[in-house]
Amino acid sequence: MDETDVEQVTLALLDAANDKDSEVQEQVRKSMLTLGKQQPDRVLAMCQDYLLKHPKLVVSHRVVILQTIEMIVSCKIEEVSFPRIKSIISLASDEMTRSKEVIPDWQQAASNIMVAVGNKHINDIMEEILSKFQPGVLPHFFVVQTLANLSDSNVYGMVPFLNAILGTMLPMLSMAKQDNMKWVFSSALCHFSDSILEYLANLDKAPDPTVRKDTFSSEICAAFDILFNNWLQSRESKLRLTVAEAVGSMCHLMASDKLEEQIPKLIPSILSLYKKNNEHYIISKSLCQVLDASVNMGSRVLETQLDSLLFTLHQQVSAPVDYSNPPTVKNHNEVLRCFSLLANSFPDRLVIFVLQKLENSNERNRIGSLAVLRHLINSTTSTMESKKLLILASIRQPMADHSNKVKKRVVQIISAMAHHGYLELEGGELLVRFIVQHCALPDTYQRGQRPTDPEEVTNESLRTMCDNTLHLLTTTVGRLADVLWPKLLYYLTPVQYSNATTPLCKSLIVLGSKKKTNKEPSFNIDFTQEVNLPSPQTLMIRLLMNAAFPFNSRDHGAPSLSLLQILSINIHPKTEVIWEKEIPPLLSILEESTAESLDKKHWDETMLKLLSNTLVTIDDDKWVCQLAAEATRYLSTYNNALEEKSFLYRYIGVTLQQCFNKEVVKKQLQEVLLTARHIDAIEREGVAMGVGLCANSHLEGTLAKLEEFGKSDAFKKSPSIFNLLKERNEVEVEKVKSTLILCYGHVALNAPPEKILNRIDQDILSSISKHFNTKVLGIKIETKDLTMKLSLIQSVGLIAKAIRECVKKQGYVFSRKQELITIMLDFIKAEPADSLRTPLRHLVMSTCAHLMPLDPALSETEIFDLLKVCVSSVFYLPPETHTPEKTKDEDTLDPKQRQALYKDTLAALQELLKSILAKEPTPDGLQSVFKHIESCLSSAQDHERERAVTGTAHILAFYLENLTVKNMVSFHNLGAMLGRLSPRCSDPHPAVRTAAIDCIYTLLYIQLRYEGFSLDYKDEGVDSLLSLKERLENPDHSVLYKTCSDLTKVMSKRLPQQQLSTLVFMLFEGLIDSQANCCRASSVILNTLLKNRGGGLQELVPEILEVLHVRLQSITEEQVRVAVGQTVLILASQHLQAVINTLVNQPLPFDSWTSEMWMALGADPLVAKQIIEMVIEKLVIMAPYVDKKESIIRGGTTKVATNQPLAMTCGLKELLLNGQSHEPAVSLFPQLFSCLTVRLGATVGVSAPKDNNTKHAVSVHVAGVAADALRILLARAQLDELHYSQGRWPNMLVPGCPPLVECLCPSLNNIYECQRITVTAFFSELLNHHVVTELMLIDVLMNNMMERISDPSCSVRMLAVRGLGNIAVGSPEKVNKYAKELLAAMSSGMEERDDPGKLITLEAMSGLSKVLLHLDKKNVHLLVVYIFMKIKPFLESEIDEIRCASIHLMGNLSKFGSGEPVFKDQIHNVLVSLLLHLVDPNPHVVKACNLHYGEFINDLTKYLIQDFPGMLNFYHISVMQFFKSNWPEVRAGAAMFIGFLLGNLQEEHLSHLNMGTISKGLVMLLQDPDPVVRVKAAEAMGHFH
Repeated sequence: MDETDVEQVTLALLDAANDKDSEVQEQVRKSMLTLGKQQPDRVLAMCQDYLLKHPKLVVSHRVVILQTIEMIVSCKIEEVSFPRIKSIISLASDEMTRSKEVIPDWQQAASNIMVAVGNKHINDIMEEILSKFQPGVLPHFFVVQTLANLSDSNVYGMVPFLNAILGTMLPMLSMAKQDNMKWVFSSALCHFSDSILEYLANLDKAPDPTVRKDTFSSEICAAFDILFNNWLQSRESKLRLTVAEAVGSMCHLMASDKLEEQIPKLIPSILSLYKKNNEHYIISKSLCQVLDASVNMGSRVLETQLDSLLFTLHQQVSAPVDYSNPPTVKNHNEVLRCFSLLANSFPDRLVIFVLQKLENSNERNRIGSLAVLRHLINSTTSTMESKKLLILASIRQPMADHSNKVKKRVVQIISAMAHHGYLELEGGELLVRFIVQHCALPDTYQRGQRPTDPEEVTNESLRTMCDNTLHLLTTTVGRLADVLWPKLLYYLTPVQYSNATTPLCKSLIVLGSKKKTNKEPSFNIDFTQEVNLPSPQTLMIRLLMNAAFPFNSRDHGAPSLSLLQILSINIHPKTEVIWEKEIPPLLSILEESTAESLDKKHWDETMLKLLSNTLVTIDDDKWVCQLAAEATRYLSTYNNALEEKSFLYRYIGVTLQQCFNKEVVKKQLQEVLLTARHIDAIEREGVAMGVGLCANSHLEGTLAKLEEFGKSDAFKKSPSIFNLLKERNEVEVEKVKSTLILCYGHVALNAPPEKILNRIDQDILSSISKHFNTKVLGIKIETKDLTMKLSLIQSVGLIAKAIRECVKKQGYVFSRKQELITIMLDFIKAEPADSLRTPLRHLVMSTCAHLMPLDPALSETEIFDLLKVCVSSVFYLPPETHTPEKTKDEDTLDPKQRQALYKDTLAALQELLKSILAKEPTPDGLQSVFKHIESCLSSAQDHERERAVTGTAHILAFYLENLTVKNMVSFHNLGAMLGRLSPRCSDPHPAVRTAAIDCIYTLLYIQLRYEGFSLDYKDEGVDSLLSLKERLENPDHSVLYKTCSDLTKVMSKRLPQQQLSTLVFMLFEGLIDSQANCCRASSVILNTLLKNRGGGLQELVPEILEVLHVRLQSITEEQVRVAVGQTVLILASQHLQAVINTLVNQPLPFDSWTSEMWMALGADPLVAKQIIEMVIEKLVIMAPYVDKKESIIRGGTTKVATNQPLAMTCGLKELLLNGQSHEPAVSLFPQLFSCLTVRLGATVGVSAPKDNNTKHAVSVHVAGVAADALRILLARAQLDELHYSQGRWPNMLVPGCPPLVECLCPSLNNIYECQRITVTAFFSELLNHHVVTELMLIDVLMNNMMERISDPSCSVRMLAVRGLGNIAVGSPEKVNKYAKELLAAMSSGMEERDDPGKLITLEAMSGLSKVLLHLDKKNVHLLVVYIFMKIKPFLESEIDEIRCASIHLMGNLSKFGSGEPVFKDQIHNVLVSLLLHLVDPNPHVVKACNLHYGEFINDLTKYLIQDFPGMLNFYHISVMQFFKSNWPEVRAGAAMFIGFLLGNLQEEHLSHLNMGTISKGLVMLLQDPDPVVRVKAAEAMGHFH
């Protein structure tokens, strides 16, 4: 590339470097840097020349160019020639110092060049700079700044010069009067000092290892005097800070005696700066350097400054640290370093100072003091050794602080103290307690909430910190083991430490395991000697209680069990073996469980069994009695955790079982009953269960204690002043009675079976009756207290359960059974029907279920009433998600409670139904239960259907399990139950679907059992139903219906014939089910049944059709209507004639259900073919219409369609709509197509016949019906796809063409225009396909088309011209054969005058375009100019299609005139017009051209260079013509094109381009008014290299 071109482009970029648009500026820099990297010397020279030639250039422009020079020098310094370096140095120096005024941007840019060059050429730089740094003359600001920056960037290069520089600089300092000069000298001195210190610290790497600190001392001291004595007092804060920073750095280089002399003045001066400046980091850094230098040299005067130092530093360390603001963090760390330095020299004074400050209760001061103390403990260990006890005593005050921020610091200090031996000392246990207390903190926020203050220390974060600290103390500080073990055990039992249980247990497990493994004597705990430790019994009960609720208090269950196992021999020597066996499996269960997945009921039983087994193993009555006493005393611990307290009662009950001292048992029972809070339901339940468990070993004593307690003062209503508290006392008495009633129930349940039956009436029921405040037998219950009711119900249920267990071994008649059931039902009837707020229903039904098996049996009426009340009270409840309105006396249940209540209530109802069915396990017994459920099966409410079907599934499963067939009995319910349940297999509710399958599976197995099959017999078909359940989980309709069909096949095999009709008519009811899915399922099941068993229902066919007709009036579901049509088809396949006769005679127009039935008939190819043949035969021989006079007055006739052919056409149309009619339609295609085409021609303009009833014409479009039928036929034969088949006729239809043409040809001469149009259009389209040549039909069709050219109808003529044009597509090889006829026909078409819409003209031009593609030149040569002249007027036509067709035609014609001068003239005539039409106002064209333009142009230029190198000159000249386009997008695109062309061009192709012209063009575009153009021009220039 010519150098001048690069220069021209570079020059243009330099001119544009200060463009007002920032994007252009950025692109110019990028392009300059790109060129500079390729040719650094040349571009640097141009930048330099540009600056020299434009001395008055605006500053911002100079800055950009100087920055460009710096970037090129920085990355290409090695490749820049030395002469260029020298001139760059000279230029930068001149630019930097030309103006005596400080102009930062300009001079800084020049300075940066000097620094960049100085990294490689320090001597040359220094030569230039020192020439402007002369003694006695105040230098330029940026000369000093450059020296400072050089000392940073090139330490080893600069330090050797510094002595001389300092010598020159010192006299200048007193000459500096302006603050900015003072600032730059101070900054330079700071940088120089830092560089010297770095040099001295790395002498091994330095070029001159002989350099020493004292080399610079005198100069530094002299400079220090000026800076400290004069400049530090400046009013300008920026200067003060820089001077302070410099002073700090200079201290290390000062002579010791000089520094010692300055300290008394220096430190107060630096400390005073804190008040004068907001930025403290620099001051703290400087102070730290001064203190470091002072301490290092062993300053004696430093102590005199100590008080002021400590005071000020403490203020600084107490300032809040903003961790998002680095300077505040740095300042904090520097201040702590200052404290460390002072601590090494003055430990006593410093510690006393900090500890005194701790007494200040101000949060900020305290946090600061704690930060210092922690830093000192960690960083000055040896110094602090003698201060440990003092520190321990002083830390107590901040430990009592209420602020979490302070506590956080305290925890950090405790952690530090632990690692340095403080916790073993006296008072260390208080620190441990502090950590444990804060492990037990409650949450500050509920789950999901976040603190609003980001600085806030939440309880959660403090607690986590303490957890981690306790763990670290246990695991990393070995000497603490004897401090923590066993003392940490103390914290396990007090309730205030509950939340700390998990970390405590984990620490104790680590400590205990280690001691036990190492067999350390200290592992064995002497509980009598250890102060404050809980007893082994209390410890065991606490840990077992934790284990019973394993996911409470931060998942304390597993750690508690693990600790129990570790402690085993310390609890009791005999526990080790049993716990090693039983505890690990429990831990495995917890590891695999979550709070939600754990089976709590089973876990409770497991924990009770663990306690029981443990006590049996211990076998020490005294120890067990003490456990019982301590457990009872421990009850109050759980007053705020009633679930746990309730379970502790059960632990006490199990303990009392193993306690053989009757007085102790009696005393503990008395204590339990007396201290219990009877007002709470959970606690009442716990007390009753505990008392019941005790009765297992002590029945007599327990009953005696209950009776005694029932007579005690607890039941006497204490009088109160003016009886104000009477109501409350009555309530409390009712609750105590409720507890006792419940106790009797649990006593009955848990007592030994052999002892309980003779106690039921005389002791238990009579006591319950007495406490219920009325006799149970025969007297209406007056009490309204819900608690009493629930306790009575529950207790009766428990008694019934106990009796049922006992009667397995001995007979018993429970005479009060019916009385009790009546009372129970009265309770349910009194409940509100629209809500479920209490467990009353669930308890009543559980109790009735327990009572049912007992003798005497209930009568049929009694069972009916029981079922009616219970089923309706549960099934019709609102869904569990429904929230009932809150009443005055009751609280609304939360969703979890309500869910549990519903679950329990439904389960209780199922148990009751099973217990009733168990009394009469027969078909009649099953029906007596099912009839109460049946009505809910088709409920509109999802929850009611789910309850009904699930309930049915349960009772059927129970029925099958308990079925014993002694005689061959008919299961007469099967058909009716299957009819009710099978549609539910497609219910929209998934749970209903699954349960319905279970029902049917069970019903069919019940039928098999009744047929005599054995209990273990497995039927493959019925078992296959279980695999259908997975498919039912898929809500896709097709999957559901296929499943229903498979289900029906299984049912039909097993269904006895006599039950078939019952099932069919039940399914008809299912067609109008409340759920659309079930309607569809009913139809699927019905059709599958009819297919398999329909042959046996001949006599029911008329009735079935009649019912279907009625049902269809109510069916709104389209799919169900279609399925009913299928039902008709199934019947037709079995009884064809009767069905067809009925359908043909339906009144016109066909209503929707008749149409659907006709369409359904097309689904069976055999049936469809028979019907099609019949219709063709009838339509050929029957008159299509009759002429009728319009009126006597006006005269004239109207064509009216005949009835039967019209009905058949209508039916045929509907039949063909069915996709399955494809096969018969194709096989009869030629005949059917010809028939329908002629029918269509004959019905245009024909009126519909009149209705015999109304005398009005029926609303049927006669011709429309035929056209629809024809269109549908074409679709069935796949001829509607011809438009997309690229001119190839489907092979399957080829044989049908000759008969088709043969049938249709006579109609071309028909008198009806519409028939001629129809057939001509068909033939015209036929000519579009090569099949006509293959079948030798071309001559026939060509002759017919030529004849139609002169048809009187415009439409026929237009279609004939189209057909002739289509020859070029369908049979191109025949075009030259008919060239003369075709050209003549097309020419006359273009000249057509009787052509209002220019349709014939358009067809002629389009046809000629197609024909020209295949004509030989000899056939067209003479006509080219003639046709061109005919086309030209159409180019400017207002009709889009005409313009488009004329351009296409011109393009196709061009090949016949290429090279002909005459033709070229014609081209020139139309070129402008063609170019204009390239921007034709067509939105689709614009959209189609919307490319990724940049990528496209880049790729295009690569291909142009590769494939057409010789054309590059033409291309680039053509493109550059657009540099002057009116549109900025085009100008930018042209610049982009040139840029990519240059970027992709190899060196050898450069000769093809006129680079000079390109350069000028791009330079012009770089001055374009549009910034987008300038950016693209600058980008293109970057490729000039």
